[in-house]
Amino acid sequence: MHWFWYFGIYSFLGFVLEVAFARLTGNPKRDRKCRYFLPFCPVYGFGALALILLPEVVRDSLPLLFLCAAAACTAVEYATDLFYERVAGVRFWNYAHLPLNLGGRVCLLFALFWGVLALLLQCFLHPRVAALTALIPDWLFLPAAAINTLDLVWTLAVLRRTRSTDALRWYLRPRRRVA
Repeated sequence: MHWFWYFGIYSFLGFVLEVAFARLTGNPKRDRKCRYFLPFCPVYGFGALALILLPEVVRDSLPLLFLCAAAACTAVEYATDLFYERVAGVRFWNYAHLPLNLGGRVCLLFALFWGVLALLLQCFLHPRVAALTALIPDWLFLPAAAINTLDLVWTLAVLRRTRSTDALRWYLRPRRRVA
């Protein structure tokens, strides 16, 4: 169950990071979530799981962690983008405008960002997240897993139907006034 909670917590923290990044860079698409209801960016959840699964010898060496995490998370990012494109018909990001990119799915600059994030996760964040997940009661797992699964299925259906990530921004549309 800890892996489920790690995924959820890091997906949420990734969403927060994406929103902050969008605001700092002045990106017009300020809402960056990848799910219909939940404020999640699953690529961060999967990336964090990949980092946690790295061998201890890698996690104990900061230079090695940086390099291996950059590679592992870049692979996760590539696979996630490929999944969304093949299964849902959308792309959430495109690095084609950046140098040293691979099909616009990944690039060297963001691989370096992944490496830095991995150092922060390993040194500061994960011990706290692990302690937090130890406090979550077991009975919360099934309802949380059901909500997560329903949101994933709904999200993929909406994305496949609309072929646009803008469909996930349903709550930002102006509401019609009732007279």
